[in-house]
Amino acid sequence: MSLYEPRKSEIKWQKRWEESGLYKTNFKDTKHQKYYNLVMFPYPSGDKLHIGHWYGYAPADSWGRYMRMKGFNVFEPMGYDSFGLPAENYAIKHGVHPAVSTQKNIDYMRKQLMAMGTMYDWTSEIQTSAPEYYKWTQWVFLQLYKKGLAYRKKAPVNWCPNCQTVLANEQVQDGTCERCGAEVTKKDLTQWFFKMKEYAEKLLNYEGLNWPEKTRMMQENWIGKSIGSEIVFDIADGSTKKPIGKTVTVFTTRIDTLFGCTYMVLAPEHPLTLEICTREHRKNIVDYIEKTKRENDIVRSSETREKTGVETGAYAINPVNGELIPVWTADYVLASYGTGAVMAVPAHDERDYAFAKKYKLPIKEVIIPKKGKSNIDEFAFTEDGVLVNSDEFDEMNSLEAREKITKFLKSKGKGKFVVQYKLRDWLVSRQRFWGAPIPIVYCDKCGEVAVPEKDLPVKLPMKVDFTPKGESPLATCPDFVNTTCPNCKGNAKREVDTMDTFFCSSWYYLRYPSANEKDIPFDEKRINKWLPVDMYIGGPEHACMHLIYARFICKVLHDLGYIDFNEPFKTLVHQGLITKDSAKMSKSKGNTVSPDEFIEKYGSDVFRMYLMFMGPYSEGGDWNDSGIKGIARFVDKFYDLIYTKSTLEDEKTLKCTLHKTIKKVGEDMEKFHFNTVVSSLMEFTNTAKRTGIDDDSKKQIVKLIAPIAPHLAEELWENLGGGESIFNTTWPEYSDKLTASDTFELVIQVNGKVRAKTNVSKDISEEEAINTAKSSNNVNAYLEGKQIIKAIYVPGRIVNIVVK
Repeated sequence: MSLYEPRKSEIKWQKRWEESGLYKTNFKDTKHQKYYNLVMFPYPSGDKLHIGHWYGYAPADSWGRYMRMKGFNVFEPMGYDSFGLPAENYAIKHGVHPAVSTQKNIDYMRKQLMAMGTMYDWTSEIQTSAPEYYKWTQWVFLQLYKKGLAYRKKAPVNWCPNCQTVLANEQVQDGTCERCGAEVTKKDLTQWFFKMKEYAEKLLNYEGLNWPEKTRMMQENWIGKSIGSEIVFDIADGSTKKPIGKTVTVFTTRIDTLFGCTYMVLAPEHPLTLEICTREHRKNIVDYIEKTKRENDIVRSSETREKTGVETGAYAINPVNGELIPVWTADYVLASYGTGAVMAVPAHDERDYAFAKKYKLPIKEVIIPKKGKSNIDEFAFTEDGVLVNSDEFDEMNSLEAREKITKFLKSKGKGKFVVQYKLRDWLVSRQRFWGAPIPIVYCDKCGEVAVPEKDLPVKLPMKVDFTPKGESPLATCPDFVNTTCPNCKGNAKREVDTMDTFFCSSWYYLRYPSANEKDIPFDEKRINKWLPVDMYIGGPEHACMHLIYARFICKVLHDLGYIDFNEPFKTLVHQGLITKDSAKMSKSKGNTVSPDEFIEKYGSDVFRMYLMFMGPYSEGGDWNDSGIKGIARFVDKFYDLIYTKSTLEDEKTLKCTLHKTIKKVGEDMEKFHFNTVVSSLMEFTNTAKRTGIDDDSKKQIVKLIAPIAPHLAEELWENLGGGESIFNTTWPEYSDKLTASDTFELVIQVNGKVRAKTNVSKDISEEEAINTAKSSNNVNAYLEGKQIIKAIYVPGRIVNIVVK
């Protein structure tokens, strides 16, 4: 057997690809349809690409190669999400400056990516921490600022005491920091926000997008659209029970339960909580507010957590019937969601029911089932039904009552129909060093002033003590902080917070096609031709962070007239997870796999193919060291088949198998079923070893393996006298005649019900088909003791036996 030398071949072809500029995109090409193939770029927070990177990038590259051979002008760039907490924490841990460690990691990652044998256009490489990139990140910020979509306010924010910085809600997982795992607390800080909530409705429109349904549902749940009513309650004094001129507005989707409202709950942070509480309750309220500050929103809003609360002593007046109801404060109500107040209807809400039972508050039933009975002594009845104990609205169904009660309150100036969203504005400022500076200065005379675009970038100073101290490290750098006001030329101070790294990655797909432009963020004519991205590949964990942020920024820039499209990614594919011994890989468990070690031993093509062979791409698979050996043996076998001359002994079988393989591989590539692509090539190789193979068939099958084993394919293509790179050739086409099967599946029915299926010759006669059906073991039981009235044969499909 002729043995393939993978490392020697890979070094050879990677050098040729680089020297020839094979993968440099010709953006001016008008002969071929464009195809933008993109993977989510990596954080260079570690010094090596791990197996997860490989599983994301290598199969995605195979897809790009396939599309190139299908005749598309493929643009496949790569870059590095190099700002942010991961890189800064890595630098702190290793005692080096993040600029140094990040660049070192990028340089090593680039070598690994090149060794992977990808077709990245390295002339379009970007890194978000480079001034020539973050200059334009700052430019995008200014466009939002000028449009009124960027603003600054003091607000309670998620604070990681370990990372010493603010976290967006999306970066808090189960009450802990997604980066370090520390418990997240609350802190009042003046922060920068983007008005993402204004785009909530637009973000719910997925028309024209080919995205996983699960991802769309996750985003829809995160945006959380609710159609309901706002109700205005007057507040009454705790002693006199008379209105004090204050009101509280609540939102509800169940205004039909309003007559059952027996108490109101304010968030501890609500501005009226302290103001309306009575003297005897004030100490308890103050203590409770302080306790709540040490909790985060995720924990507070957990459905399984026991509810706690404190009575304020004040009352609210139910606008629909004038009843006085006590006002409480409870940590399960969040000031940042809705109005920070809820009307509590314990008979018809499980959370309110548990709270009312705990604190012995009244439970009043106002909705009953249309059929059957409720049992509010045991649990809340939360479904729609028929109104009772609701005055003139009695006997109405819930749907009708929601409209009638809202209109009634609207006529009194106490209510209205509204649409509400759970989505909150995007918190974008961070109290860390390694990020893009926010291009704002503060002047005693002029106030808040945007840095002029001509003065961008506002460069990040390098000589800064960036160890976490609870304040922005840039505040300790006078040379950075002290500046001149762009308006009055007087003394001013720079904003010392930096931007969330998710902002850096929210627009990077726009920069790639114009990566070398110095005077503009992107060439509008070029990106309007090349975008949206045709294929975007990355992990599902980004559904409610990066993918929402990128859609938001794209829609904003569209509305501002900078781009013609309002969605960044047409098609989205998520890769699965690679495990080891059925467990998630981690250094602490000692079950990680080093790609470099296996590439050195078996070559990158073998490593790539094994990852693709492990299971469906969207599901991932379990790594097994011995499994890769089987792929290595297959590569040697395939190489020997093509490299060694053989005599064609069974042309018909070979040609039929070849064309069926061309069809199957093409169909599976389109579905990202890479594992069955590999198995189809294995099956063909086994057949061709028996039948022999001619040179034309060799060329066709080498083309089929090219996307998933690019170095191997180039080596064999050259040996076959192919001339130019195999990736400048076209994908093989199959003959329908040669893929047609000699058999078909005959469905056998008895009295119209399917009782058996069997493969038969497509040339079978009617008599033979009926006899085959009658003699089937699975059918005999249904014929025994019955009289056959007739048998009907539908050629090429069905035999139906009618009995009585």
